[in-house]
Amino acid sequence: MKSYLVVGILLVIIIALLATNKKLVETFKNIFKIEDLRRRLTYTCLLILIYRLGCYVVIPGINPNMLGEGSALANQMDSNSLLGLLNVFSGGAFANAAIFALGVMPYITASIIIQLLGMMVPAVQKLMKEGESGRRKMNQWTRLLTIGVLLLQGPTYVANLAHQVPQAFVYGNSFGFTMYATVILIAGTMFIMWLGEKITDKGVGNGISLIIMIGIVARLPHALLAELSARLNTGTGSIIMILFELALLFLVFLATIAVVQATRNVPVQYGKRIIGNKQYGGQRQFIPLKMNAANVMPIIFAQALMFIPMLFTSIAPGFAGAFANMTGFWYNFTLALMVVAFTYFYTAIIINPNQMAEDMKRNNGFIPGVKPGKSTASYIDDIMTRITLPGSIFLAIVAILPALAMKFLGIQQAFAYFYGGTSLLIMVGVILDTLQQIESHLLNRHYDGLMKTGRIQGRH
Repeated sequence: MKSYLVVGILLVIIIALLATNKKLVETFKNIFKIEDLRRRLTYTCLLILIYRLGCYVVIPGINPNMLGEGSALANQMDSNSLLGLLNVFSGGAFANAAIFALGVMPYITASIIIQLLGMMVPAVQKLMKEGESGRRKMNQWTRLLTIGVLLLQGPTYVANLAHQVPQAFVYGNSFGFTMYATVILIAGTMFIMWLGEKITDKGVGNGISLIIMIGIVARLPHALLAELSARLNTGTGSIIMILFELALLFLVFLATIAVVQATRNVPVQYGKRIIGNKQYGGQRQFIPLKMNAANVMPIIFAQALMFIPMLFTSIAPGFAGAFANMTGFWYNFTLALMVVAFTYFYTAIIINPNQMAEDMKRNNGFIPGVKPGKSTASYIDDIMTRITLPGSIFLAIVAILPALAMKFLGIQQAFAYFYGGTSLLIMVGVILDTLQQIESHLLNRHYDGLMKTGRIQGRH
């Protein structure tokens, strides 16, 4: 009955949106009028369907009946915020012991390592600047490193599964089964990577990011149903409280979209150049500096470091316990500080004012009122320092929002993940990028975009 209520609420919201915005209905019609866009969307949906089906295909030799609600593994997901977050990113495949259990997180880990090496190792940095050949080489290294990460995570996952639910192993857990299951998990992750590359090439949106987002969104109905059940069965709320939580979630999404799209446009004037019979330059352009240039990376780094104190449980249980409580003061205070610090650190790595000033000088460009060279670099650096402060504070608030939602509103952990953290930023970023690609197809064929202004607000 509760599932029908959830579906009913979602249908009412969709019908209300369509009824109040006829332009939106017309835009959706235009999307399916464009053959290439229609084909790309269909192709994307089919590959996503294959991915979602794979999230329910259990590793052969594992009894799925032992992995349902109330099992030791499910309880571990509820008590351990890291494993719960991994389960959200995998779309529930982690808790299902599916062939896609490890998802694309090993690939993301490998990508982060390669990216950091590109920032710190000159040889790797040189390779990244070699164009298409360098990009292919970097992709090859990332895939190989992904397999290396999987060789570590696969046996660890099987060992944890054997510790939590040993009765789920039909033929028992042996070294041979661990190796066999690890090979299946490696094949599952590599197949997901292949699906993501195909979506990027022949579909709509960035394939890997879209798969992560779909995995997160797939947990929303289950989380909403659990929240609804908790509110109605425990007497701690009512349907009014559910509506209030949904309205609050909507406001959080709006604020996140505003900050993600916020930019400071720095004017750049280019000098006139005459090449042959044509004149180039002479017009003013803008360099958009994003308030949140680091995106989701500071939260990922900070959350990874927050699990280090748990390694000292046997040595200093009091210290480890203070950081094991996701809703505790010290956990969230330290997490917020690290997010602010990592935001400045990561922004300083990916934004190079000296390189930007050098490129402008080489192309005969300058910022009005600012001398080229070091003065321009210093000017850009000052702007980035000022706009990064509110961006870092916002990221810190987003990082601790799930804990605040659980602590002060009594929201269930599964539903609280959607109020902030990496889940929220990934969903907003991927949705905006996908909509931008769809809008580009519409505008290129002289159709109206998804917004009344003809383009997604905040995009240039």
